[in-house]
Amino acid sequence: MSIQWFPGHMNAARKKAAEAMEKVDLVIEVVDARLPQASCNPMIEQLRKHRQRPCLKILNKSDLADPAATQAWLAHYNSQKGVKAVALSCKKPSDVVRVPKFALELAPHRGTVLKPLRMMIMGIPNVGKSTLMNALLKKRVAAVGDEPAVTKSQQRLYLGNNMVLTDTPGMLWPKIEHPSDGLMLAASHAVGVNALIEDEVATFLADLLLQRNYASLLEARYGFKTEGMDGVSVIEGVAAKRGFRLKGGDYDFEKASHIFLQDYRTGALGRISLETPQSRIELLATYQETDNPDALKEEDEDDDSGYDEDDWRNQGDPRERRD
Repeated sequence: MSIQWFPGHMNAARKKAAEAMEKVDLVIEVVDARLPQASCNPMIEQLRKHRQRPCLKILNKSDLADPAATQAWLAHYNSQKGVKAVALSCKKPSDVVRVPKFALELAPHRGTVLKPLRMMIMGIPNVGKSTLMNALLKKRVAAVGDEPAVTKSQQRLYLGNNMVLTDTPGMLWPKIEHPSDGLMLAASHAVGVNALIEDEVATFLADLLLQRNYASLLEARYGFKTEGMDGVSVIEGVAAKRGFRLKGGDYDFEKASHIFLQDYRTGALGRISLETPQSRIELLATYQETDNPDALKEEDEDDDSGYDEDDWRNQGDPRERRD
């Protein structure tokens, strides 16, 4: 299953972000700590690198992610030029209060009356941008919801202490190159429900958790042994344990899939990371993009050709044009 989701408003948001990027000093990119690289939008990377803007990369939802994997990602990103990565939860005021300090470290020449620090918050849908914005301003200025693409327009707000914030709609990109990235994004609720089949996403997630050595979390949550199981049998096990059956006695696979995804998304399964820097290298090798051990580093390097406006034009999903 290949998941693609690029509603019309995202294409418009991308164009506005490209225009606004010229007038900001710093990009705050919010990613999902459970899948940091899969939730990095390559369009954001191209835009900010083209304008040579530093990036404060916030690994949000770190309280849901595997701590060991998060530390590996922080080391990876903090080794990159012009990038400072931090792990936090945008729902925790004590975490969010540190963000302005981190931002000033990347742009020490700004943040004065004459030169206010101008920041743009960017990221994929449903990753916590609006929650971060509201926490920074200590009031509700951005809509927050449990569905992707709640924010659909740009807004500019004053944070105080000579800082200005520009919030942007969540943006995916026109073509998700690796199918597993699309499935990880769907499992983490960054993709609209009309662009996915929950049964397939849940089966993929269950298989991945078994591969990533999270079987003990599945056993603790659902009370069955996972030895010899695959993704399908895990979802069937959830249905059996929860009593989800259709008329006639068959397992209600659809309902079990939905509950399983919810348990992952809310953290009920435990602290889980779907990828690590090492697994990213292995992924790239699997898709035969490169067998270079520095594959992950190369994935993050600048595109020598620069940003090409036409690369992202008119490639939206026609099913989503009504947005």
